[in-house]
Amino acid sequence: LSFGGESKKGEFVLSENGVEGSLIYAFSAKLRDEIEKIGFAEIQLDLTPDFSAEKLLKLLSQSRGSRSMASFLKRQMKLSGAKANLIWEVLPREKWNDSAELSKIIKSLPLKLIAPRPLEEAISSAGGVSFEALDENLMLKEISGVFCAGEMLDWEAPTGGYLLTACFATGKAAAEGALR
Repeated sequence: LSFGGESKKGEFVLSENGVEGSLIYAFSAKLRDEIEKIGFAEIQLDLTPDFSAEKLLKLLSQSRGSRSMASFLKRQMKLSGAKANLIWEVLPREKWNDSAELSKIIKSLPLKLIAPRPLEEAISSAGGVSFEALDENLMLKEISGVFCAGEMLDWEAPTGGYLLTACFATGKAAAEGALR
């Protein structure tokens, strides 16, 4: 997946509501900001990251005999299901047999994202208490005795084990601050 001059390799899920998963979460802050700014964000998908553009074009240029392009893609490049459906959705029908155009789409399929899911469905959300509002013990400067940690803080937290580690670390720091 590529967006905003950055590329990462990984997996995500297509659902009836859009896209989700660790690869999307890695870009979520930038995607959210872009959607807020211009009304959408366009990501680029490389559906065959293990094939170079040259190798892909060479494969697509081979004679496929009586096989349809869909069965050729499925057999030669393991492109079927959602990946194949995305290709056919984006590429105009008259270009389905154009190896160069098909190769471009497979290596850089544009996918327009128009909105994040509602906050009620969020696994994690942006925002929180700013670090400027806290002292060195993670206590609110304005309300003595109130300490903040983990996802209460305004930071773009990573997901998974890194998030847990950061939550535990800031929780420990806040607890030590409370004991002082």
